[in-house]
Amino acid sequence: MFTPKENNFAFIDSNNLHQSLSKDISKNGQKIFFGWKLDYKRFRIYLKDKYCVNKAFLFIGFKAGNQAMYTKLQECGFVCVFKPILELKDGSVKGNVDAELVLHSMIEYKNYDKALIVSGDGDFYCLVEHFLNKNKLKKVLAPNRYNYSCLLNRLSLPNNNILDFLDQLKNKLEYKKSSLRD
Repeated sequence: MFTPKENNFAFIDSNNLHQSLSKDISKNGQKIFFGWKLDYKRFRIYLKDKYCVNKAFLFIGFKAGNQAMYTKLQECGFVCVFKPILELKDGSVKGNVDAELVLHSMIEYKNYDKALIVSGDGDFYCLVEHFLNKNKLKKVLAPNRYNYSCLLNRLSLPNNNILDFLDQLKNKLEYKKSSLRD
């Protein structure tokens, strides 16, 4: 008998994803996590295979001069949703995409079976809680098990484990530069 495949959408906080994987973390004075760079092509395949993600929205700050990167992300199968960044006086940039992620997950609500939220940010607590209550949550994929909001743990009960972690997949999803691929 044929069982139809799920039609899930991923909503990805690109800044949280990048920052959580690329920074080293120390706990009790010991380095417990070594930063790494995500291979977005492999990541997109992983999302499809593991979570049945047919459409993956990547929420990202837009900065002039990064067009080649944005094109490459789109070629990997991501739907990029841009937000203009603010360049601060100290040279840093700010491009918080939380509101865009929440809005798009609700705009697309009727078009998917379940949502995969890729972020460890506690700002998504109410969205995750809503999806849980409506049986629309596939999982929360936190980039780093050592650095995510404890608010998300409150929703993840023993009989309802909503959290998965990307940092455990470094060997599978780490970007490795090779002359054949780049």
